[in-house]
Amino acid sequence: MVDRAKQLIWIGSSKKDLLSLPLDVRKFFGHALDFAQRGDQHDATKPLKGFGGAGVLEIVEDDAGGTYRAVYTVKFAAAVFVLHCFQKKSKSGIATPKKDMDIIRARLKVAEVLTKELQHG
Repeated sequence: MVDRAKQLIWIGSSKKDLLSLPLDVRKFFGHALDFAQRGDQHDATKPLKGFGGAGVLEIVEDDAGGTYRAVYTVKFAAAVFVLHCFQKKSKSGIATPKKDMDIIRARLKVAEVLTKELQHG
């Protein structure tokens, strides 16, 4: 049986942002993204609220430096698109800060455009 993993596409500064996170967090996110590429979902992954369903997901990891998130979408068949990687700095509960939600929404639109380009050659 051939294991066909989906392509991983980084939107905006998401890869650079991931590389700025602590090594253990990067490794954890890489492992969880590998699950996504293979059509599975890591236990640390859950739907991101505000996007109506399970098309946009977040991986959450805590370490001594704080809480980190990687947001990706499996909404499009063409690939797994990594939309945003960041350290959650909000002191007001568990909600994702508006600035980060705006980045995610904008990058989701970019992923949609890229998907159409991939489909049409």
